[in-house]
Amino acid sequence: MSAATTATRNDKEGVPLVQARDLAKSFDVSAPWLNRVLERKPRQLLHAVDGVSFDIAQGQTLALVGESGCGKSTVARLLVGLYEPSRGSFAFDGVDAHAAYNSGQARQLRRRIQMIFQDPYASLNPRWIVEDIVAEPLREHGLLRGGAALRERVGQLLASVGLSAQDMPKYPHQFSGGQRQRISIARALATEPEFLVCDEPTSALDVSVQAQVLNIMKDLQRKQGLTYLFISHNLAVVRHVSDQVGVMYLGRLVELAGKHQLFGRPRHPYTRMLLDAIPKMHDTGRARTPVQGEVPNPLNPPTGCAFNPRCPHANERCRVERPQLLAIEGIRVACHAVEEGRI
Repeated sequence: MSAATTATRNDKEGVPLVQARDLAKSFDVSAPWLNRVLERKPRQLLHAVDGVSFDIAQGQTLALVGESGCGKSTVARLLVGLYEPSRGSFAFDGVDAHAAYNSGQARQLRRRIQMIFQDPYASLNPRWIVEDIVAEPLREHGLLRGGAALRERVGQLLASVGLSAQDMPKYPHQFSGGQRQRISIARALATEPEFLVCDEPTSALDVSVQAQVLNIMKDLQRKQGLTYLFISHNLAVVRHVSDQVGVMYLGRLVELAGKHQLFGRPRHPYTRMLLDAIPKMHDTGRARTPVQGEVPNPLNPPTGCAFNPRCPHANERCRVERPQLLAIEGIRVACHAVEEGRI
């Protein structure tokens, strides 16, 4: 990180680098207009993200977890400007990021916020050599134009993720999945960002390769002071990389806590259900509790608490009134049963 950036952060000490407030994103999934008229159907909106709020301090990692379709990746795309929010705001280093994305500050902000995508087989251009893939952000942002300095910088970036400058003339198909994801990380680091949004960066990799990539990311965070939003459905991975964990269900945060608090004493019934499903070394003789039920149709979510059809603690209030994310005993949880002391 540059000295100027460090000075700026010191001036704003105490203010989280990333602040999301009431972020929401809805998609219009209605049938074509003529079909709606003939069949007398209303427009349909899919609320992919519905009022998500969190902070991430500089140098920390917030992990978002939840079942497929809960809105984790939509949050990631909102933060990097790939989607416009339907409601809410995202401030980065005290600046309204979505206003900046639509102004002359967009290029500067995109240098500071980068994304690592889920699939290393799809996120790299198969027709480009590694040198051009990693050099693209440097050229795009005008950091280095070409020549020996550019090649030297690409070599340094590859070395920082455990690859070699000798890999520069190769194509992506010549690498394994783990090596491709390292190339993706090197590309994301090219602009010297402060905030990396990681959308399930290890889910497509073998377990042994996952550990290598995660260790590289942890080392880079320690050396460069990087801030991560880490999205995953793998709770073992989350336990390894995170400082804070947010649990999402049908577009909403249901629990937000420090890693040790969440894994040591989960409060929300959904969090407990997810953790009960993980195999544990010392519980080899005990039958694991599978995650009960199915995720409801997001186009027609249940009234009240969205989790109530699957929850063993649901009562009439849970079926009628949607719980708010409240601060309870040092964590934030959206659950009437926890609020009332029933669990």
